[in-house]
Amino acid sequence: MERRKFIKASGMIVAGSTMDRTMLKNIAVNQARSPRIISTWNFGAIANNLAWPMLLSGARGLDAIEAGARAVESDLSVRTVGYGAYPDRDGHVTLDACIMDEHGNAGSVTFLEGIEHPVSVARMVMEKTPHVMLSGEGAYQFARENGFPKKDLLTPEIKAKWEEWKIKHHYTSTANIENHDTIGILCLDENNNLSGCCTTSGLAYKMHGRVGDSPIIGAALFVDNEFGAAVCTGLGELVMRNLTSFLVVEQMRQGATPQKACEYAIDRVISRSKIDKDTQVGVIAMDKKGNYGAYSVLNGFNYFLTDWDHHRLIDAKSRLIVKS
Repeated sequence: MERRKFIKASGMIVAGSTMDRTMLKNIAVNQARSPRIISTWNFGAIANNLAWPMLLSGARGLDAIEAGARAVESDLSVRTVGYGAYPDRDGHVTLDACIMDEHGNAGSVTFLEGIEHPVSVARMVMEKTPHVMLSGEGAYQFARENGFPKKDLLTPEIKAKWEEWKIKHHYTSTANIENHDTIGILCLDENNNLSGCCTTSGLAYKMHGRVGDSPIIGAALFVDNEFGAAVCTGLGELVMRNLTSFLVVEQMRQGATPQKACEYAIDRVISRSKIDKDTQVGVIAMDKKGNYGAYSVLNGFNYFLTDWDHHRLIDAKSRLIVKS
């Protein structure tokens, strides 16, 4: 029901209408649940702050989440996404992103250099090509042909940190998991349509050419507008091996709540993986009714919720507890 119709219906009650009060209560509950947006980590606030007003103005969820993700990609305080992110061990900032809409369409880019907004390139792949994924030089060429400006993504501050890291680590082949915090966003808009996106620079000082889960449909992100959506963050290799977001949505398809679906998927990751104090995987999920859930392998994962009643950071529950 549109907001103005809801207000009119409420006025009828005040005026003595015989509309059943239970019906009005149900209308209010639905109004409170749609729209709703959840985003991974504390920098999800950056995304939600931009996306929420768009949703209130009636914007399509896909437009709102893209705008929110772009805001994080441009924020220099976020070292794991977009401009100002940590490079790979050879000094290249390489970006991955994917996006899915309410119709099941998907777009993705991997190993993209020199473009600030991979999430928007991913959307353009979805909408302008017959493909789902473009990679590397091909993704860059496609972005430039479609008006995306070239930009040096390695800032002087991060370059200095990389130079320091080179001396300390001597280019060892051991994976450095300094940070692997992806921004993933899920949205239920006013039309009760689900959409989602994910964008990252991946592991700090990763091997050149490494691609994580963030551009992989079914691993980092999956949206089924009939049942629900999920997005993951953390060590991408584990997410890819378990197709975690797809597993969460399939659990919701079978009747699980978003919370129980997240717990089931994380338990699957733990049962099939070697886990230590640095092995974090987190997942958030939302169903068609706006119910949401979150869970992680280790404590410390959080997400940002924005709806009619909330605008706050929430600590997710975890299977394992590691003391700091």
